[in-house]
This record gives sequence, structure tokens and C-alpha cells, in this order.
Amino acid sequence: MASSSSSSSDDCRPISNEGHESLQGLGGDLSALQKHVAFFDQNKDGTVYPWETYRGFRAIGCGIFLSAGSAFLINLALSRKTRPGKFPSLLLPIEIKNIHMAKHGSDSGVYDSEGRFVPSKFEEIFTKHAGANSNALTSDELLAMLKYNRVPKDYSGWLASWTEWKILYFLCKDKNGLLHKETIRAVYDGSLFERMQEDRASARKKAPNSV
Repeated sequence: MASSSSSSSDDCRPISNEGHESLQGLGGDLSALQKHVAFFDQNKDGTVYPWETYRGFRAIGCGIFLSAGSAFLINLALSRKTRPGKFPSLLLPIEIKNIHMAKHGSDSGVYDSEGRFVPSKFEEIFTKHAGANSNALTSDELLAMLKYNRVPKDYSGWLASWTEWKILYFLCKDKNGLLHKETIRAVYDGSLFERMQEDRASARKKAPNSV
């Protein structure tokens, strides 16, 4: 699966938590998990459709096939869970207000049951799994963390966690193969996605026109 971006961590700088647009149907402050998903809601109506997920993945540097596959599988897996009591829709919409209901198992625990960010769990990622560099993870350390977090026989949770973290590592590791703490922190509230999109748009404007 090819990506149209480089793997430089320069594309993965975090930005402020401020500036999230209000979403239709969501009052007050958004949880960290809602912010994470809100990046993909292009028209800010509180619902994410597969074509929006696809465009979001493309905006952060994923290739066409990875973006298309991710969009279909993510919306297929999350749509019904975020629409309790509603008849299944072939359009596979994800309702952001209920995204905490789609939280999978075998994860880091950084999101609580309501989708809120848990600082102590975030720090545990590095106190338990980071080696020589206390503020970054290598590929092997990342795999060890995923194995540590596995709930027995939670195969769907294993797959979801592995996919999420491997895509993040693929896009955002630095030239030394390290995934930095500030990058991981920024992905939890979606600010990483905003920065990656901005940096890619800026790079395209600066690139010379090809013949």
C-alpha cells in the first residue's frame, strides 16, 4: 500500500487543541475521541460517511487503496455501533456524538468509556514500553505494546489496534524509525490530522509544476 507522502516526522507536528469547529448536534466541548473523529467530518454535520473518511485519509498522505479500504472497513465497523436503535444504513454513517460506543478492546486505555483523554494511561505507553528513548517508540516497542494490550480472544480488537498504530507509524515515524510522544499525543485529539493536512497542502503549493 503506497503512500503519497514521505515518512518524515516534520509532517506530524502537533497543533493546539483550540480551533475545533462546533459540530451539528453536539453541544458543549467535544471529548478527545470526538475531536479525533471530527477531522473526517468535512461538512461538520456530526456524521462521517465513507467518502469523507476516504478524503480524510487522502488528506493526511495515505494512498488511494489504503484510503479506500480503510474508509470502507472503518465505516462498516463503526456505523451500527454509533447508531443504536436505528435501522442499518447502506451509506454506513458514523454519528460522532456516539463514537464512544464504538470504542474497541485491546487498546491503550488512553480513551475512557466516554471518549475522554486519560493522561496517566498515555504516560504508561512510554513508562512501560519505551526503551532507550523515553519519549518515542521504535517499531519493535510498538509491536510489544500491542501484544501487551491484547485481551484474550478479542481478535477484532487486536486487528483494529494493529491497523491504527501501524498506519500511524508508517506515516509519522522519523528518519531513525522513531514514533515520537508529541506525535502520538496529537493523534488522540485529531490535531495531528489537521497539521498533516496543512503541511501537505503547503508542500503542494511550493512544489514546481511538473510537465
